[in-house]
Amino acid sequence: MATRLTIDRTHEGDRGLAAVALVAIVLITIAWWALALWPVGSEAPEWMLRTRLACFGSRADELPHAGGWVLLIGEPLGMLGTLYAVWGDALRRDLRWMRQRVWGGATLGALAALLGTGLLLAVRRVTSAPPTGAERIDIPALVFDVGERDAAPALRLTDQWGGVFDLTSMRGRATIVTFAFGHCETMCPTLVRDVLIARLEAGSTVPVVTVTVDPWRDVPERLATIAREWGLAPQDCVLSGAVDDVLGALHRWDVRITRDDATGDVAHPAVVVLVDAEGRAAARLGSDVSRLAGLLRAEAIRQ
Repeated sequence: MATRLTIDRTHEGDRGLAAVALVAIVLITIAWWALALWPVGSEAPEWMLRTRLACFGSRADELPHAGGWVLLIGEPLGMLGTLYAVWGDALRRDLRWMRQRVWGGATLGALAALLGTGLLLAVRRVTSAPPTGAERIDIPALVFDVGERDAAPALRLTDQWGGVFDLTSMRGRATIVTFAFGHCETMCPTLVRDVLIARLEAGSTVPVVTVTVDPWRDVPERLATIAREWGLAPQDCVLSGAVDDVLGALHRWDVRITRDDATGDVAHPAVVVLVDAEGRAAARLGSDVSRLAGLLRAEAIRQ
């Protein structure tokens, strides 16, 4: 009898600790998955971009790469396995004790609802990630050797400050040129964000120049708003101008567009061009800009 009383008192002393640990693991898992998968829009703080890139390898569609998924799934399973191995009996006892109480049942139900909702949102987040080619036609990546590089086409349009941007003024430093439009809510901001993340990964400050493919709606007066929505840095710019001027620039850069006259939407290829410090095209990439960071590092070394 004395031995049983001692055991019961011991159990009373640590009752709830295993359950608290389980709740903590569930909450940490929810926060972990939210950090990796929550859509952040176009104005995410730099610390979040760095964290997502370092922890999950998140890039164009803001979803983790393969190693990131292993981390997202493996960490919670590892914590649960450790808890069960160390406190398996205590955990089963605590759960039985909680189910016998109204507040305990409510707590367990709330945790199950949170996990279920989180799983559903994660599935929707993954399945709704914009597929390549929905509004853009992807192109193969072309990287040119130094001896093969041709001069980048002329580019002279109006920027978001109302001034005239001329690509020749960028001689002496590399520049990234890409193409997008402000009314696009999926593929274009994704491409711009992917370019910004690649630049961040490379530790570079080269300017990103985005030429609109929709000069009919992306008039110069709207460019400052578009730049803010895309989270561009002070050295970056968005270009537009008269419709004929923009269409001429798109033709020179071999960016072929198709405009729906009824909706105004524009289908266009995903194009990212790295222009070197001599004003020559060093690389022409599609929507997969995973090589861009390495190319930026190589250009920095070459300079």
